[in-house]
Amino acid sequence: MMGVAALVVGLGVLVWAYHQAVKPPPPKICGSPNGPPVTSPRIKLSDGRYLAYKERGVPKEQAKYKVILVHGFDSSKDLYLPLSQNLIDELGLYLVTFDRAGYGESDPNPKRLVKSEAFDLQELADQLELGPKFHVIGVSIGTYPIWACLKYIPHRLAGAALVVPVINYWWPSFPSNLSSRNYKKQLARDQWKLGIAHHIPGLTYWWLTQKWFPSSSILDRHPTIFSKQDVEIIQTMSKIPMPDEHKIRQQGVYESLHRDLMVHFGKWDFDPMELKNPFPNNEGSVHLWQAYHDQMVPFEMQRYLAQKLPWIQYHELPHSGHLIIHHNKLCEAIFRSLLLGEECSVACNGVPH
Repeated sequence: MMGVAALVVGLGVLVWAYHQAVKPPPPKICGSPNGPPVTSPRIKLSDGRYLAYKERGVPKEQAKYKVILVHGFDSSKDLYLPLSQNLIDELGLYLVTFDRAGYGESDPNPKRLVKSEAFDLQELADQLELGPKFHVIGVSIGTYPIWACLKYIPHRLAGAALVVPVINYWWPSFPSNLSSRNYKKQLARDQWKLGIAHHIPGLTYWWLTQKWFPSSSILDRHPTIFSKQDVEIIQTMSKIPMPDEHKIRQQGVYESLHRDLMVHFGKWDFDPMELKNPFPNNEGSVHLWQAYHDQMVPFEMQRYLAQKLPWIQYHELPHSGHLIIHHNKLCEAIFRSLLLGEECSVACNGVPH
């Protein structure tokens, strides 16, 4: 009898330990008791959540171009953008960045979807009175909101740029052999990470917080994911003060980093490679920037996507890696091509459609 009781207690402890390992802690909401303070301007969205934002550039009323830029993984509205004041003045650029749901000072969204990101962005544009049309730029995993904008609010866009856009290996239009071949080129830890995020998202928190196995090359800052140019950019950025960097994960990693992976690598409501040209009369343009030495985004899959969407202007950088948005000349080229239609003159090599 005592043996049975001990077994039951032991199983109960195991079940409890399992749930403790799998279940993420509640987020620390900014402005709530025991939560981080609110230090940035925020808007209140229609569902009651708050979205924090940051304005840069010329005064909105004097701007020739109004751009919303969406940050990537483990980043925030305070991301480093090497835009000179001369360029900002020349373009008449008003730029808004914002903390995506769960990042920085923006409230988490437990119901976050690819689609919801587009409507968060649209609400921000409307409450800031950016007008009927505006430009958008997404960086890395922050491009899934841009794909969502192209799908759900194309009528609001004056132009769009996808900068080193992270692909989803499960998008239906990718040939299975292409996806499989490139998926297997990743480190084993990343194959597990993405496979769990896609197939068993409920275990994402456990996988990324357990200490038994390496779980993510990007979170581990594994050296193999950075190109030579990336390393140089990191060295430059290390000398630039970033006093708000600690705020990125301050509400918890689950509703920021982990949910990003689950949403992006989960099942989408649409296939980006079936999107229609939002600018059939050339009243705007869509640009995609890929780096040949990007170890996080396979150029082979990006080329295939660009061939499926011939209305996208594809720019491939033969000597660059994933961090091109932080390179002064390349960052300038991205803005000039989107806003002025200028050809890239900084080591660009467009691959024919």
